[in-house]
Amino acid sequence: MNLLRNFIDIIYPPRCPICGEFLLSEKTATEETAMLFCRACFDDFKKITSPLCPVCGIPFVSREGEDHLCEECLRKRPFFEAAGAAYLYDGALMEAIHQFKYGSKSFLADSLGPLLAQFAQSRVTESNEYLTMPVPLHAERLRERGFNQSLLLARHVSEQLNTELDFLALRRIRYTSPQTGLGKDERRKNVRRAFEIINPEAVKGRTILLVDDVFTTGNTLNECARALKKSGCNKVFCLVLARAGNF
Repeated sequence: MNLLRNFIDIIYPPRCPICGEFLLSEKTATEETAMLFCRACFDDFKKITSPLCPVCGIPFVSREGEDHLCEECLRKRPFFEAAGAAYLYDGALMEAIHQFKYGSKSFLADSLGPLLAQFAQSRVTESNEYLTMPVPLHAERLRERGFNQSLLLARHVSEQLNTELDFLALRRIRYTSPQTGLGKDERRKNVRRAFEIINPEAVKGRTILLVDDVFTTGNTLNECARALKKSGCNKVFCLVLARAGNF
């Protein structure tokens, strides 16, 4: 397979899907991860660092001080215990995720997924107790897109952490408008009661790792966590590739 891949790369040299530059044989991350991005684009991926809110994960504008609760979480705690994001939804990574979700480039999961899995491994201990679940798409949206990007990412997380993966118990029961372009209150109303658990026994008493691609306001993840908690799960921890927002 390696010989065939090398031959194909000679005939059709791989290009970075973000900027179009030839990749040649360079590697942009660990040896275990076969990256599809050039060095310049990968170096533009901005890791999220402290200080940040330990519940919703929002990084603070000031780079001084310790982690502490943000105003939103002080006012009203979300249904999930904590949410962690690996990178800021900005620059080259934002373009990569956009192409992944809307450009029918599902193969990008093979590079983006390991990045999220590595982040998950740094955050999760004793992973055998967890159940990994992706944020579901409505059946109609799934037919439109052809794949659930959160499920593709969740597969990498589950494999890296050696956890059980369940992508059937949590279901989106309402076809909602895309969250992009909606205001904060509109986003909250848009996903209100949009999810349900069709098999409560699958989540009862479990600790859930809920996987998504982008955290914007957190309303989608919070509604999923609401449904999971209502069905008797123990705790919900959210893992996302990127976090959007004004910092």
